[in-house]
Amino acid sequence: MTGANFDAEQLIARGRRVLATEAEAVAALEHRLGAEFAHACQLLLACRGRIVVTGMGKSGHVAGKIAATLASTGSPAFFLHPAEAIHGDIGMITPSDVVLALSTSGETDELVTILPVIKRLDVALIAMTGNRGSTLARYATVLLDVSVPAEACSLNLAPTASTTATLAMGDALAVAMLEARGFTEEDFARSHPGGTLGRRLLLHVEDVMRKGGDLPAVGPGTTLSAGLLEMSRKGLGMTTVVDAARRVIGVFTDGDLRRALDLQADVHSTVMSEVMTANPKVARPRMLAAEAVHLMEEHRITALPVVDDDGHLVGALNVHDLLRAGVM
Repeated sequence: MTGANFDAEQLIARGRRVLATEAEAVAALEHRLGAEFAHACQLLLACRGRIVVTGMGKSGHVAGKIAATLASTGSPAFFLHPAEAIHGDIGMITPSDVVLALSTSGETDELVTILPVIKRLDVALIAMTGNRGSTLARYATVLLDVSVPAEACSLNLAPTASTTATLAMGDALAVAMLEARGFTEEDFARSHPGGTLGRRLLLHVEDVMRKGGDLPAVGPGTTLSAGLLEMSRKGLGMTTVVDAARRVIGVFTDGDLRRALDLQADVHSTVMSEVMTANPKVARPRMLAAEAVHLMEEHRITALPVVDDDGHLVGALNVHDLLRAGVM
């Protein structure tokens, strides 16, 4: 094998040609979507079992991604390898399932071998193929045409534009069903509890707030010097000011300290009620942690008391707690 001495401009030009070819292949699909696409969506939405996605080679890699996208957007699905299926894994398909089969040629040996078994199971078969006259197309309950004029490969051999078109069609199915099911951000987060979105939509203030002995709290008659000691001990960058029933009536922060010093307040004689910020912004335990982030950003504050419905102090948190939790 010999390598051509392409310069930078030639390489960029070839890359652009590939992107243009694949973009055209995807754009062409839009005009093909019609009754067959709607029928495929209806079959998948009515599926009482799981969506079994299968394909061989490069189509198999695309099938795996489509199965993962379906599963994460509210449509239970898994990938079945055709070569494993003909050696026993075909038993993973049940009469309640729907099969989504991918093959550019529609004549992949391993896939064609299991088609009669799928037919005997009386399972709906949705085919994505570039060959409407293929064996896969003839067996299909619904055919989705993902044919392309040419591959992006200059030899017209390597699956490129065809796999991109098939992947895009899979995304179209998944998103159409997602919206038909009324799938929400919260539903998505439950499928992705370890991701950033999951943390934003599932984590509540009570999950990250400090409690008990870690809470900074002083009374309104506490001296400023004692309040500063409480702030230092608890390390939140603020202390709450509570009444006898531990209802939050104010907070004292680094900003309040600067203002007090500007007024030359005596730290030994000044009491917290004189220098605190009254009626402060507060969080609730069941508030989403992401809402607490928004509250802090909107009001340019770095810490929040957490109160119950009656205004009693039950927790506190600052930006560092939210950063550690991965919400910011």
